[in-house]
Amino acid sequence: MAVAEAKGIQSDLIPKIATGFCSGIARTSGQCGALSGAIMGISLLTGRSSPNESVEENYLLTQDLIEMFEKEFGSTNCGQLIQVDLNTEAGQIEFKASNQIENCLTYSEKATEMALSLLENV
Repeated sequence: MAVAEAKGIQSDLIPKIATGFCSGIARTSGQCGALSGAIMGISLLTGRSSPNESVEENYLLTQDLIEMFEKEFGSTNCGQLIQVDLNTEAGQIEFKASNQIENCLTYSEKATEMALSLLENV
């Protein structure tokens, strides 16, 4: 949503469509939700509207984003980044007790910055 807003795009659908990507894709310890959101932001501006359109620019920017994020944080995987299993009650308690939300906010801010830097000329 931050990428969209920075580019002057507003829609009530944006937070809704991204909801399942939070918490490492619905608490499955998958890809970081902040990174997923940044990929969605890139795709909002460079994605295709029909199967006949090229995906090349989008894929290159997305690959660059993933590489930048992994270089910065050492992983793109939520479970590895926060070191707790959000799909368990114990993991959720540990997430709160260890104030991991601060790390998640950092991941969100940096992923947004990275995406916007890649989109400067788009």
